[in-house]
Amino acid sequence: MGSEPLTLGFDTSAAHCAAALLSGGRVLAARAEEMGRGQAERLMPLLEEVLAEGGATWRDLDRIGVGIGPGNFTGIRISVAAARGLALSLDISAFGISTFDVIRALERGGTPAVPAPRGMVHVLGAGAVPALIPASDVSDPAGPPPPSEMARMIALLARDAPADAPPPAPLYVRPADAAPARDVPPMILDDA
Repeated sequence: MGSEPLTLGFDTSAAHCAAALLSGGRVLAARAEEMGRGQAERLMPLLEEVLAEGGATWRDLDRIGVGIGPGNFTGIRISVAAARGLALSLDISAFGISTFDVIRALERGGTPAVPAPRGMVHVLGAGAVPALIPASDVSDPAGPPPPSEMARMIALLARDAPADAPPPAPLYVRPADAAPARDVPPMILDDA
C-alpha cells in the first residue's frame, strides 16, 4: 500500500466488536458495534469491512493488534484466537494489548479501572497483577475509551510493539466460572 506500516487493531473484550486500520498513525478506517452477544459471528465480517473501507487486503497488513482484556471471557478468547490465526496464516506478527495498556497510553491520570459486573472493576494490583475489586474502592478511576478509540489505540500500540514480543494471550483476572456440562457425553461407536 505505502511506506507506512499497515496495522489492524481489534477488540471484543467487552459488549462490543471494534476494529481500526492504521497506516502509520493515520486512521484509514474504524468501526465499532455495541453487542452483548454475537462477536464470534460478526468479527471477521467487520474486519473485512474495515479493510475494504481502508482500501486494503489481508495481504497488505504488516501487524495485528488485539485487545486481550481484562473483560468478557468468551469475547477475549474470540479475538485472541482470530488474531493468532490471522498472524499465522498471513505470516505477520500479532500483539496483545491490554485495556490497562490503552488507558495508560491515553495518559488520563487516575487508576486504570476496567468495569466488571456487579459493581466491580479490574485494576492492576501489587506487582502489576490484575485484581478484581469493588468499584467503590477506587477513588480516581480512569476507564477505557469508547470501543472505536479502543481499537485505534490497540492498533497504535501494536504498531510500536517490540518485534520480539510474545504472541497474544488472554489476560484473565480469574478463572472461567462456567459450570461443567451436566449432559452425559455421547457414546462413540466404532464402525469397524
